[in-house]
Amino acid sequence: MNNRKRTENNREWRFATKAIHTGQAADPHTGATIPPVYLSTTYTQESPGVHKGYEYSRSQNPTRRALETCLSDLEGGEACAAFASGLAATNALLQSLRPGDGLIAGHDLYGGTVRLLERVFQPWGVDVVRAGSADPASYKEAIRSLKTPRMVWIETPTNPLLDLIDIRAVAELTRHHGMALVVDNTFASPCLQNPLNLGADFVLHSTTKYLGGHSDVIGGALIAREAAHLEPIQFVQNAAGAVPGSLDCYLVLRGLKTLEIRMQRHGSNALALAEMFCERPEVAHVYYPGLTRHPGHDIARKQMRGFGGMISIELEGGFEKARSFCSRLKVFSLAESLGGVESLVSHPATMTHASLSGDQRRDLGITDGLVRLSVGIEDVEDLLEDIDQAL
Repeated sequence: MNNRKRTENNREWRFATKAIHTGQAADPHTGATIPPVYLSTTYTQESPGVHKGYEYSRSQNPTRRALETCLSDLEGGEACAAFASGLAATNALLQSLRPGDGLIAGHDLYGGTVRLLERVFQPWGVDVVRAGSADPASYKEAIRSLKTPRMVWIETPTNPLLDLIDIRAVAELTRHHGMALVVDNTFASPCLQNPLNLGADFVLHSTTKYLGGHSDVIGGALIAREAAHLEPIQFVQNAAGAVPGSLDCYLVLRGLKTLEIRMQRHGSNALALAEMFCERPEVAHVYYPGLTRHPGHDIARKQMRGFGGMISIELEGGFEKARSFCSRLKVFSLAESLGGVESLVSHPATMTHASLSGDQRRDLGITDGLVRLSVGIEDVEDLLEDIDQAL
C-alpha cells in the first residue's frame, strides 16, 4: 500500500521523511533546525485585529499547528485538531451528535470510550448500539435498529482482543447510509495503517501512545479526510479549551521523528513473543494479528503495513495465574497505557476495562485470565527470557 502524499512544499515524501520534516521547517528568524517551543499564551498585535495569525494560545499556537500539520499529512487528511488527551478528542467529536442521533459502537473498544458513551452520551440522548462482532454484517444489522443513523465508531486492531475490522467494507456501508465513520487508529499508528485512505471520515489517536512513544506526554488528535468536516470539532476545541500545551505538542512531534523505526522494532519483537506464546502450555489463547492462525490475519495483511506491538494472551488458570504472571515479570512493567519504548503488561479486567461490569467484560471475551502486553523495543532475547521465567 503506497503511503505517499504531496506535501505543502509540493514534494513527494515517504512516511519517515514526512514524520521528521512536515510542518517543522527551520526557524526563519534564527535558522534553528528544530523549531522553537512557543510558550507564549498571548501575541502582540500590530493594531487591533491585525496580527500574524495568532492571538491567544487556546485558539492557536505555533507548536500545536506544527503538530497538527504533521499528523494531518501522516494520515492523509486535510485537517487535524490536537487535544489534551485521547478522550478529550473523543468527547469533542461525540459532541457533534445531537439527542436522538444514532451511533454504532464497535464490539471491542477501549474502556474509556465505552464509559463516555454509556455514562455521558447515552443519558444525554444519543442512541448507542453495539455491533455484535468484527464482521461488517453485524454493523449492517445494527444500523437497521437506529431511527437516525449518524456515526460508526470502531477500533482496528481492537483493544484488548486484537480483532480486525475491514475498514473499507464498513466505510462502504456507512457511506451508503450517509453516516460518518470514525476509526481509532491508536494501536496501529499512521505508520502501519491509514483509515482515511480506506474510506473513513475521521481518524482518532491517543498521541500518548505510539505517536509520543516515550510514556512522558498525554495527548489526543482528530484528523479529518475533509477539512470542512473538522470545522465543528475545531469550534469545540477552542470553545471548550481541552487543548494540549506547547511542550506536550513538542514531545509528540519529537516522538514522531522515530515512529517508523520504532514500529519496526515493536512489530518484530511482538511477533517473536507471540510465536513463543503459541508453544507454551500455560497459554490457552494468543491474540496477535501477525500470526497466520489469527482470524483477522488476512484483513491485517490487506489494510496494514505491519502487525504492531500489542499482544493479548489468555492464561490457563484464570485470575490467580494472570496475577502471578504479571507480578513475576522483570523487564515488563505492570502499568496502564501502551506504545512506549519500554515493555508494559496490564490486566484488562482490573485495569484498562475495570469500568465495565463483569457481565459486560464476559460478553466481550475479557476474562480474568486475559493479559495484554505492549511490547517495547528492548533486546528481544531479554524479553523472551523474561516471559519464560514469568510463565
